[in-house]
Amino acid sequence: MKSLCLLLGLLAGLAQAEVRPFGPDSLQHIQAERAGRPFILTLWSASCTHCPAELKALGELARQHPGLDIVLLSTDSPAEAGELAALANGYGLGRKAQWVFADAQPEKLRFAIDRRWYGELPRTYFFDAQHRRAGVSGVVPVERLERWVGEHLK
Repeated sequence: MKSLCLLLGLLAGLAQAEVRPFGPDSLQHIQAERAGRPFILTLWSASCTHCPAELKALGELARQHPGLDIVLLSTDSPAEAGELAALANGYGLGRKAQWVFADAQPEKLRFAIDRRWYGELPRTYFFDAQHRRAGVSGVVPVERLERWVGEHLK
């Protein structure tokens, strides 16, 4: 499946977002770029068993709601940035903001994101316009994604 997504991403030929390195202060940067606007932050990995279902649902949601701001954050390494971008592109998320863990101590990055998050994937955070957030571990049901979009995109 991973190979198929990579191939689809490469064949699609769509512009891909740069995969940026995520450090201890990057979440504050992401939030500052989106001041006053709601967004979804989803954490994933190329090796995560359940992440493809989450990315597929988010890709479909992005197609239905072009104004939806989704930020992808991979817990893989910067060396895999090309593969990560191609996978995201294969799910229709290639133009969304993309980040990858870029610290030798991933625990430090997990702590910077959420002190109560222990690394389970996928992990999704829903940020409202005031950047109050709700975190969900595991694949988020499509109904919940759609309900959040209906409540926060106007």
